[in-house]
Amino acid sequence: MKQFFSSKITVAILLLIVVFMTGVIGFHFFSDYSWIDAFYMTVITVTTVGYGEVMPLSPNEKVFVSLLIISSIFIVGYAISVITEYILSKNIGILRQKKVQKKLESMQNHIIVCGYGRNGKQAAQKLSAYNRPFVIIEKDEEIIERFSSDGFLFVLGNAIEDETLLKAGIEKASTLICATPNDADNLFIVLSARQMNKGLKIISRASEETSYKKLKLAGADNVIMPDKIGGDHMASLVVVPDLVEFLDNLTVAGEQDSINVEQIPFENMCPQGGEQAIKDLDVRKKTGCSIIGYRSPSGEYIVNPEPSLILQKNSKLILIGRPDQIESLKKEYGV
Repeated sequence: MKQFFSSKITVAILLLIVVFMTGVIGFHFFSDYSWIDAFYMTVITVTTVGYGEVMPLSPNEKVFVSLLIISSIFIVGYAISVITEYILSKNIGILRQKKVQKKLESMQNHIIVCGYGRNGKQAAQKLSAYNRPFVIIEKDEEIIERFSSDGFLFVLGNAIEDETLLKAGIEKASTLICATPNDADNLFIVLSARQMNKGLKIISRASEETSYKKLKLAGADNVIMPDKIGGDHMASLVVVPDLVEFLDNLTVAGEQDSINVEQIPFENMCPQGGEQAIKDLDVRKKTGCSIIGYRSPSGEYIVNPEPSLILQKNSKLILIGRPDQIESLKKEYGV
């Protein structure tokens, strides 16, 4: 966007210079005006202020002045429109950033998405569907201008710079998603973010296998390789197509005919604080949802846990159900 405006302003200024030079040289050589008088005549002609001529004009001079006036009207009008558009765009951009910063000051435990490319856009749409607070860091002003109507919060800047991460509220954020297409940039962002917020959950994208271990060593909790996932998915459609199609219907938010998955922490399942067995919760009868997984406080996952399993503090239950059943689940347990 800056390059676009810079090129237009450069053209407008060059055209103005050409008009003034043409007027000054024309009046000086064709009408025998002094350089001062030639400059004066050019100014009052281009600006069409209506002052009188320095001396009466001959028919040929009148034709020259008429052509100068017509050309200057278009060129000056073009220059004014370009400059006005540039000033307005700058002011709108400044006001937008101030509005974003004001909202960020009140945000806590939000998510920061670095980069609004293909993966960043998908992450933002999913977070929006799940009503999670987030902000997007994007260094390309043109992309921000193009997608500002989506209603997302954008911070203009490069995520590899500490100042930009601070603007996005890295110290108060709960999660960071590095979705830039450059593995080196993602590595740098992960290193910086881990130093600025020790408790931050960091999820990073990686393009190369060699970047996986480096990102994990730098402090990333999860490293995702979209290309590998895509290849595995396509191969699975050949081997177990029906199973893959069913799994594709699993989502955190969707239409009425989709199947949703939700996780509920211990604090919501057992608000009184007492540890209970799964069978005592009677979740299926209350909400229609089925428990398909259990995450222990140590991080161990148990698929299809037994009804006799005791829920421990800081654990989580993973449930599956239709959208209406998931809504009942959220209402029942205050999620």
